[in-house]
Amino acid sequence: MIHPGLTDGPIYLDYNATTPVDPRVVDAMLPHLITGFGNPSSSYSYGTDAKEGLATARTQVATLIGARPDEIVFTGSGSEANLLALRGVVLASPQPRRHVITQATEHPAVLETCRALDRLHGVRVTVLPVDSEGLLDPADLAASLDEDTALVSVAAANNETGTLQPITELAELAHRAGAVFHTDAAQAAGKIPLAIDELGVDLLTVVGHKMYAPKGIAALYVRDGVQLEPVVYGGGQERGLRSGTENVALAVALGVAAQLATDDLASGCGSRLADLRDLLYQRLRDALPGRVHLNGAERARLPNTLNVSIEQALSHELLTATSGLAASTGSACHSGTHTPSPVLTAMGLDRERALAAVRISLGRWTTPGDIETAVAELIKAAAAQ
Repeated sequence: MIHPGLTDGPIYLDYNATTPVDPRVVDAMLPHLITGFGNPSSSYSYGTDAKEGLATARTQVATLIGARPDEIVFTGSGSEANLLALRGVVLASPQPRRHVITQATEHPAVLETCRALDRLHGVRVTVLPVDSEGLLDPADLAASLDEDTALVSVAAANNETGTLQPITELAELAHRAGAVFHTDAAQAAGKIPLAIDELGVDLLTVVGHKMYAPKGIAALYVRDGVQLEPVVYGGGQERGLRSGTENVALAVALGVAAQLATDDLASGCGSRLADLRDLLYQRLRDALPGRVHLNGAERARLPNTLNVSIEQALSHELLTATSGLAASTGSACHSGTHTPSPVLTAMGLDRERALAAVRISLGRWTTPGDIETAVAELIKAAAAQ
């Protein structure tokens, strides 16, 4: 199957930023925009059809991570799901506990929520360092936990480097201290197997547009018994945690995307992407000996993600010269001045190497031909710098 949105334009190698919506997902959600428009709270057929679509979607998302359907709460974005998890735990904490722990390479949705909890609610926030591969040392977490710790939030996989954290071990440490554990699995869900019971987490974020569903839909897994303050008050939808009439079409889209991801994982899609990723890395190293440096963990990494720095090449200039590729840099541009990625600097990379970083992320429609073209364009652009 060829995606209709990728037939005319640059080769898309930025799946960690967002994914094309799978046509099968579009086909599933369209009826709920036209004939299945009912309110799920209504008792007549329009409403009951919508309610059934919502229930099926909840089951599909739950199946992807080995949860129960009643533990899935739909939200409007991953950022909202993270807000519900972090703010929800702290404000509902009965002790009350007022200490939250996270890591330096977390997504801004988590880091900014932590800062807001500090500013608005006097919550003490501990931001743990990572090593040169982006890994959090469990010993650092153990040393930071105390009787006031309400929550630990550590992402399962980093969006820039793909580094995978030892979530099971970290969650166990948090639980020993009586704290709740949340993981933002936006980048991990659908790419690697995730089983709630094996991970041991209490809260887990899944994001639609990272797994071939539209933007504007996500879900938070909430383990039975975990108390949360609602993020939206009102009519009691989504277990009362996120009131408001449900967006059934987008929930159905996320459900079908989760089902497709479950099928992909069973068929070994991760191995195909890892092979393509490694082929790209090896081709670059062979063509540019001594100039290509891997950023992140070599083994504990998402199968689709490659973050490299190419010496003597600024990433924004490199990608500008490769007009046939759509990929990401590790820098941000403010008024014409480029600043290095906070993730890479937290890993100890110097400014020069961080500004040379390129993130290439593969996905469902990436082909060997795409990789060969990407290699040729990157080599040509790097040689010219």
